Amino acid sequence: MHHPDLPWPLLQNAAALAESPLSEIAKRLREAVLPYYRSSALVIFTEDCTGRPQKKASEEDIISRVSIAELDALRASLPDEAPWFGEAELAGRPRPVLALKYAPSHALLVLTDPRPADPGYEAGLDLVTYLWRVAARRIQEKVADAPPAYLLESRASSAERIRVTAELTDLHSTTLETLLAALRSSSLDDAAARSTVTDLASKALVGLRTLNDRTTDLVEEPVGTAFERLRENLQSLTRFSDIEFEFIEPPLTGRALPGEVAHAARAIVRGLLLAMMEQPKLNRIRTQWDCDGENLLINVRDDGDGTLAADDPSIMRLDRRVEALTGHLQIDVMPGWGADVVVTLPLAPPAPLAGYIAAWNLAARELEVLQHLVAGHSNRTIASKLGISENTVKFHVRNLFKKIDVGSRAEAIALAHSHGLR
Repeated sequence: MHHPDLPWPLLQNAAALAESPLSEIAKRLREAVLPYYRSSALVIFTEDCTGRPQKKASEEDIISRVSIAELDALRASLPDEAPWFGEAELAGRPRPVLALKYAPSHALLVLTDPRPADPGYEAGLDLVTYLWRVAARRIQEKVADAPPAYLLESRASSAERIRVTAELTDLHSTTLETLLAALRSSSLDDAAARSTVTDLASKALVGLRTLNDRTTDLVEEPVGTAFERLRENLQSLTRFSDIEFEFIEPPLTGRALPGEVAHAARAIVRGLLLAMMEQPKLNRIRTQWDCDGENLLINVRDDGDGTLAADDPSIMRLDRRVEALTGHLQIDVMPGWGADVVVTLPLAPPAPLAGYIAAWNLAARELEVLQHLVAGHSNRTIASKLGISENTVKFHVRNLFKKIDVGSRAEAIALAHSHGLR
């Protein structure tokens, strides 16, 4: 029976947010906020989700047109965490907004055309801030524990965004440069018109190139910046520990990291630290990053008693994240001396699938299972590596057999090999 003095609607909304999948978190947050603040649209901007940095709900005219550049500019102008009311360029024109940042992840919440649901209820804004923190933390947790399929999708989305932006830049640059050449022609005698349009076209070129730079910045992170964010993110973990933590910075000249690689690397290091800290007699952990131009090289070493095991569930979960980025994790345990973990994460995205393989329309999990079949893994091994049951593996195997029209594992492996899947 519900206690009448407890704010059950608020508690139920907070619980729904805490359980929300990433695809629905904007919708759930808007539903939770509506009793306290009305708005025409709600937009979340988070760099945790490199493939889909925007989460949006409500008025289609706004959520279909809002851009990353607009959100990035608004975020850069805001103080940390304090609610901000004002006018901002959003979806192509100035709009009244309520904006809040979540300092730990630099995520941004924007409500357009905000107005209190009850002008006399002064706690409304505090509740909006509270619900936003729940949602932002949920996003962090979901991405930190993302399955391999999510990471592969994120990486593909980032690469596609760069490709599309590059194409748009080439197209519009050519168009505008041609326009400038025509307007500068001596055959045009309207000097005032030529001067005005030339100025406008020049500004459009600058704006387009600035947008391209911003988009690239969002999907790439300098290796030094990525490492510094790692150290900042781990402060809450290391500040009150008796363990000595040593961080060896990468060379600042190292190649920039794709967003999903930088984020996954921080999550992997955090996971390794947590696993190592469970060991007794631990005094020191050393973390080092390096970049050889093609890979991010991560080394984490402890001086424990060597009880860390490769088959520990937490290590196996991290190994799956590494495999999702076509990387490699190696752990060397020296009884009485500690553990040495080396992780290699390629910086280039995996080669695209051949057209014929793409035409099979395999779900992400089915493709993962097929790749494990090609590698010669048993159902039990596949289940262990993907963190699912053997019955679920059998279910995916049956489905992919139907889609690629084969009747056995040998046929599936042979067909996959013939189309370049390794």
